[in-house]
Amino acid sequence: MLDMAKSKKMITINGRVISESSSPFILAEAGVNYYDIANKEDIEPLDAAKLMIAEAVHSGADGIKFQTYKADKLTVKNSPAYWDTTKETAKSQYDLFKKFDKFNKDDYIELAKYSKAKKIIFMSTPFDTEAVEWLDELVPAFKIASADITNLPFISSIAKKRKPIFLSTGASTIEEIKDAVDVIKKEKNNQIVILHCILNYPTRYKDANLGMIVHLKNLFPNYLIGYSDHTLPDADMLVVTAAFLLGARVIEKHFTLDKTIVGNDHFHSMDSRDLKKFVDNIHLIEKTIGSTKKAPLDSESSSIKYARRSLVANIDIPKNNIIQPEMLIAKRPGTGISPKFWHDIIGKTAKRNIKKDEIISWEDIF
Repeated sequence: MLDMAKSKKMITINGRVISESSSPFILAEAGVNYYDIANKEDIEPLDAAKLMIAEAVHSGADGIKFQTYKADKLTVKNSPAYWDTTKETAKSQYDLFKKFDKFNKDDYIELAKYSKAKKIIFMSTPFDTEAVEWLDELVPAFKIASADITNLPFISSIAKKRKPIFLSTGASTIEEIKDAVDVIKKEKNNQIVILHCILNYPTRYKDANLGMIVHLKNLFPNYLIGYSDHTLPDADMLVVTAAFLLGARVIEKHFTLDKTIVGNDHFHSMDSRDLKKFVDNIHLIEKTIGSTKKAPLDSESSSIKYARRSLVANIDIPKNNIIQPEMLIAKRPGTGISPKFWHDIIGKTAKRNIKKDEIISWEDIF
């Protein structure tokens, strides 16, 4: 854990504390990717979803999140696509969502139980008020999708549950974010994490604009800031790692077991290797950041003693001679008089014969 000042900005989800000084809460967004994984592996979608949960646990995620919707409640039938149709060929939102809306309440109950057994936090984004009501029994926190940032009545219904809220802000203006936050606060819910997000699938690296995390931290100083990522996973997971370094304390990224599966969210999702790499990055960063107060370490004591310099006789200095600048040189080790006392030594008198290359001590002069 980073050694920095404790912040009042803190939320707790199933005992997991998220604060300015905590490790980031890493949320693997399984979405509905399990349908395609089930087809590939020739297993049931519920079993595929459980495989994703197990892999997320193994790779170090704090939470796993699904999506709960019914196409008929989400979109009109001719609603056009807003994703890269060379990656996901469905031209209609309805056609895409209809393929992946077969799970019902009992399925999510089973996934919540399985997640609990695996000791990972279960979440699912609701897309209608009916889902909010029964998901409230299953989830310790809610995620509000970027596309619902202006759906204020819906946000209000979620805020009433008085649970932590991850508010995604893709394609949002500052005023829209403020409006959403105000609606949540009106329901006496102040457990808000504001997630920077770019609502492109995928998001080009040049469009990620991670600097907006800093902007949000400045504009909303009373709330934790996070990041919901839609970029293609880079080899070293540097995008999400940079988001953490810029202050994101909740980091969500789409998750799959196979990035080569065509369609849906697989192409911009991280897989188990990517997730583990990200977790390893965080552990290394936290280990190396350490203290924010500059001071010598105990492990540096030998370096202080032997790598620093002492005042050394540059020539033989006879007893009772006045020490002149040309008689001195600074050399290692640092077991004698420090060179910072150079001007204090000049003009002193040698108490004994000091040989060339001999370290001078305070007992040698008066």
